[in-house]
Parts: sequence; structure tokens; C-alpha cells
Amino acid sequence: MLNRTKHGIVFHINEDYVIGTLWRTNYLPEGFVVSFQTVDRWLHLAKECFIIKRERMDGGIGMIINTGQRTDIPAFYAQWFANRLKEGFVCVRNPYNPIRVSRYRLDSSVVDVIGFCTKNPAPMFPYMELLKEYGQFWYVTITSYGRDIEPNVPDKHSILSDFQKLSKMVGVNAIGWRYDPVFVSERYTEAYHMHAFEQIARALEGYTQRVVISFLDLYPKVRRNFPEAQEVQEERRLRLGKAFIESATRHGMTVKPCAEGDELAVFGADCGGCMRISDYEKAIGKRLDAPKKKGARAECACYLSCDIGAYNTCKHLCRYCYANAEPATVMTQSRLHDPESPFLIGNYREDDQIYDVEQVSWIDEQMTLDL
Repeated sequence: MLNRTKHGIVFHINEDYVIGTLWRTNYLPEGFVVSFQTVDRWLHLAKECFIIKRERMDGGIGMIINTGQRTDIPAFYAQWFANRLKEGFVCVRNPYNPIRVSRYRLDSSVVDVIGFCTKNPAPMFPYMELLKEYGQFWYVTITSYGRDIEPNVPDKHSILSDFQKLSKMVGVNAIGWRYDPVFVSERYTEAYHMHAFEQIARALEGYTQRVVISFLDLYPKVRRNFPEAQEVQEERRLRLGKAFIESATRHGMTVKPCAEGDELAVFGADCGGCMRISDYEKAIGKRLDAPKKKGARAECACYLSCDIGAYNTCKHLCRYCYANAEPATVMTQSRLHDPESPFLIGNYREDDQIYDVEQVSWIDEQMTLDL
């Protein structure tokens, strides 16, 4: 279908999507959000097109607030997040249409779980009292890489100690370890990874029951910041995966591959997703009546909900990071951070379109969870 309108040219439309070129990016049909893609390789009509997707609001947007898909809030923005909890709301810009702002309530009556993914949980420790009314789930990433790969990540021994402290605070069901992404190089050999994984697993025995692994994906940002990186071939993935699973099993953990398909299932990995509704339920000890939701990628079975972070703001500057364009951009963005602002970066703008997100709790009070 091809329709010319004052706002652009629509190439296709169905119940859920509209695709086309957009001249007035501040125009949004009711109930839709917009994201952009470069499509000059497909079409010569425009440099950009829009994909507008209908937001499903049936029953309200469910309440899992994520903090770690775009940045590391506990490590670098703990004070800001504490202020947001105190004020009871947070504003999030759409990364593809910055004038569109989603405003979420931070209230335990509608927020069932707050999900964290961090390489350094310690800066959040002084504010844990603010989180006691909320369900929580934490992933702490501890790899074996040095400062040549993770230049600003704290000493791994201190992170191990902080992991143990955090586990005692939130409980063993509410914390997991991530050993990812895995890549192989002259320095970081298969044998190196196997030995390091075993050491970390031994230190975390009894403090978690899960470990997530994944192998390096060469996204465009990764290729730019880490040009010498190579994907791990299948034969190596299988050897490493088998060794990791055997090590994890010895220390009371289940390996959950992240977006790696089911190739490690034969060795005993749980390939059903590293962050499922059942994982949140186990963390909070309650049933969640959550609607079905697709993962972020075809291989992803995880239940990812509302993320309040921002791209290009993680100052760990890991070379394998998919969320940072380049270090200079991160430093520029970070200077715009104000701990008192409702936004992680910057503040309100004159042309902001602010949408109060309809939120409802998914907790099913009629059902109990047998742990």
C-alpha cells in the first residue's frame, strides 16, 4: 500500500505497524510510537523511514522496571536513582524519537520488580533501604578480562565480595552471575576462560544458583570499538560451554545461555531464557499474571519490560559494549547528567511530548508460589 500524506509517504500498514518516510517527526498517530532506521539501501525516496508500532495498553503496562539494558545505573547513577525512588517517578526519552517521553511511577503498588544488571553494585548499597518495598532481581557481571578490555571496571576481588554482600541482602533467588560476553584471543584463551570461570564459580558457591553466559556478538558499535574481536566459532562454543556447565554444576549453579539458541542444552544448560517471568516470580516469591511478550531478539526468550536507562552513558567503557557508540560520546553525555533531574541525562525540553504510562501490578494475589 502506498499513501502520500502531509506527514510523509506510507509504504505499508496493518493492525500493528506503519512503515514509510516521515517528514514531520513530531507527528505521531494516537497509540503509536516511532523508531527510525536508515533505509537508503532499500529505498531511494528518503534517507530515513519510520516504523510506527502500536503500543498495546490493554490492562496497563506491566510492572517490571529494568535499569540495565542501556547503561549501568548502580555503578554510576545510584544517587540519581535513589532520588527517583524518593520522588516516586522517572522520565525516559525514547532513544529513537527523543521528544517522546514516558513517565513511569516508581511506586511499589504498581512496580512489581526492579531489575538490575551491573558490574559494580556497591554504590547502590547505601540506598538499599529505599528498595525494601520493591521486588528485586540483580545480575552482577564478573568476567576474567583485564583493563585492556574493561578499563573502568573495579577490581574483580572487590566485586566478588560485593556480590556476596548483595546476595545476603536480597536472597540467593534474587541474584545471578553473568560471565559474558565470551570471546577468545591470544591472551584470553579457552584454557584461560575455563580456569577463570572455575575460580569465580567457586567463590560464588552458595551465593547464587544461576550463571548466564553468552558469546560475543559483533554489533556495529562493537566492530568500531573492538575491531580485532572475532566471533567464537561453534566448535569452541561447544567446548567452552561444556566446561562452564560442568564447573557451574559442581558449585550448585545452572548455566543459562543468553540468546545462544539451544546448542548447549545437550550438556545440561537451561536454554529457555536468562530472565523469564518464572525467574522474577522466584525472586519475589509471588505469581505474576503477565501477558505474553516477545523477546528483544529472535533467539531471546527473556521477558524484558520498561528500561529507564540511556544509551552512551556507561562509563565502564568495555570494548565489547553494544550500548556505547564511542568513549567521547559517553563522556559528553555523562556531563549532562544531573542527579536531581527526572531524566538520567539532561532535563525537560520545550517540545517534549510527555506520556504518563498506564501501570498496573501483575501480582496475582489469588495464587501462591511454592518455592
